[in-house]
Order: sequence, then C-alpha cells, then structure tokens
Amino acid sequence: MSTPSDNEIIQSAINLVNEGLRVTFPVKGYSMLPFIIGSKESVDLVKPENLQVGHVVLAWVEGCRYVVHRIIAIHGDQVVLMGDGNITGVEHCLLSDVAALATDVVTPKGSHHPLYSFWRIKASRLWWRLLPIRRWILAIYRRTILKIAY
Repeated sequence: MSTPSDNEIIQSAINLVNEGLRVTFPVKGYSMLPFIIGSKESVDLVKPENLQVGHVVLAWVEGCRYVVHRIIAIHGDQVVLMGDGNITGVEHCLLSDVAALATDVVTPKGSHHPLYSFWRIKASRLWWRLLPIRRWILAIYRRTILKIAY
C-alpha cells in the first residue's frame, strides 16, 4: 500500500470540511510563527464563511499549492495572503480558492487555543505593525523561545 501524497491528504481534509465536519490538520513549516508552530502544532479547520482580513485560512494559491496563511486584504473576489512568519512575499487567490477557515491552534498535548480570541486578535494586529522589524524578532524567537518550548 502506498503512502498518500500531501495533496491527497489535503484534499481529504477539504472533503470532510465541505461535509460540515471540523478537521484537525497538521501544519508544516514556520511561515506562521509565532502564532502557529509548524511540525509541532495543528489547526482546526471548518467551512470558510464570512471571511475577513485577519482570518487564517487553508487556500489554493497561485494555482499551484496549498498554504495556511493569514488574509491581509480582500478586494472583491481577490484575496491576498501572508504568513505571519514571513518577512516579505504574499500569495494571491480567489475567494473560491479558500478551502477552509482555521479556528483553533491545537498543541502537541491536544489543547485547543482559539485563533480569534480578544488577545490573539490584538497580538496579530500588533505583529502586522511590527513587519519592518519582524526579521529580528523571529530570529530571537527561533533561537530562544522555540528551542525552550519544543
């Protein structure tokens, strides 16, 4: 029996979300630091409804890959995404390419932390304002807190 590809796993998760189920989905990489730690934490995904700037979504971007990133702008049916751990670079997709909305971060111990609690929303807005110095904050974070916590 062969191992399913990443795209097959993602498509299965999307199918379950489309059926109205909540799916806990593992996240890879560090593009969502400090709010989601890739390869350690997961996100709960639900059907995408009433999408807004600031929401974290699973989306098919640029016609070639899926990402779990934050919406930074919506212009009509055009969506602009950027990972919290990214310093530059954005992705583009259509609203119809947004496959799921992330609602919670799930820790390795199984604790669920809502992505849209009052404090997380405030922190993500502050993090956006810190974009010019994010490089240095992330470097310190990766070398200290991330190593201690995991």
